[in-house]
Amino acid sequence: MLRFVLLSALAIASCPLSATGASAQQSGYPITVKHAFGTTTIASKPERVATVAWANHEVPLALGIVPVGFAAANFGDDNGDGLLPWVEKRLEELEAETPVLFDEGDGIDFESVAATNPDVILAAYSGLSKADYETLSQIAPVIAYPEAPWATDWREMIRFNSAGLGMKEEGQALIERIEADIAKARSEHPELEGKSAMFVTHLDMTNLSVINFYTTNDTRVKFFQDLGLSMPSSVAEASRPGQFSGGISAEKIDAFDDVDIIVTYGGEDLKKALAADPLMSRMPAVAHDAIVMLGRNPLGTAANPTPLSIGWVLDDYVELLAEAAAKTE
Repeated sequence: MLRFVLLSALAIASCPLSATGASAQQSGYPITVKHAFGTTTIASKPERVATVAWANHEVPLALGIVPVGFAAANFGDDNGDGLLPWVEKRLEELEAETPVLFDEGDGIDFESVAATNPDVILAAYSGLSKADYETLSQIAPVIAYPEAPWATDWREMIRFNSAGLGMKEEGQALIERIEADIAKARSEHPELEGKSAMFVTHLDMTNLSVINFYTTNDTRVKFFQDLGLSMPSSVAEASRPGQFSGGISAEKIDAFDDVDIIVTYGGEDLKKALAADPLMSRMPAVAHDAIVMLGRNPLGTAANPTPLSIGWVLDDYVELLAEAAAKTE
């Protein structure tokens, strides 16, 4: 079935354009985009845009383009409609219906992607394997991540995906607008400057023997620096190239003495468990209760910054970090 769908999509894509359409689309084309799997060439300006994986659809939406299909939200979606609130808001602003939502619970749904008959597939922030990339490339040109899976920060996501849309300059203008918003929020909370922060992936209250954390390659950690926070040397030294997460035994807890603030997912019960644990309680951030607890909700989801979520969450997130920073004084 997949082979039939892919071949059908390719056949449609190969149909000749009208003379008017062809001439209108050729200015500045073809364009090429280099990425981790090689180089993608886009012959003419794409009109039907599909995206896979996390948040790539936010780039065309931010630039006024409604994709023909994108991945349904599978984390932080309070009402279960597959749309995060900032995406739903943007669709309303564009007076657009909800496009096809790909179910990626078990990986990329190649058949559904092919059925949308895209001219380009955006995946600059993703965990594509080489096999995924090759399969998607049978459907349409693919913009993959620049270096490593799940390590593309929000700026690079915009740069790569906007390049795939033939909107490189518009993408740069979008970056500058977001940077101005961040700078404003940062200026209102100078107490964050120089404080160090660590993003812990999850903590099991019943077993605190291992600390799992996001590395310096992860977008959540990179966002700390946007907000004026510094990188703890302990996290930098424990990070491995190409890996977005890592783990370290709690027996080595003293390595994290340079962490002022901890950000993680959980609630008051987890805070109490950390304070009661003989090893974790030795961390200065835990001793000072300088902990930001995020829920598995839109705010917690937006701590992983994306083009549309940053403006939606910025003030609330910075406020939470500032409250934690004040406890370290």
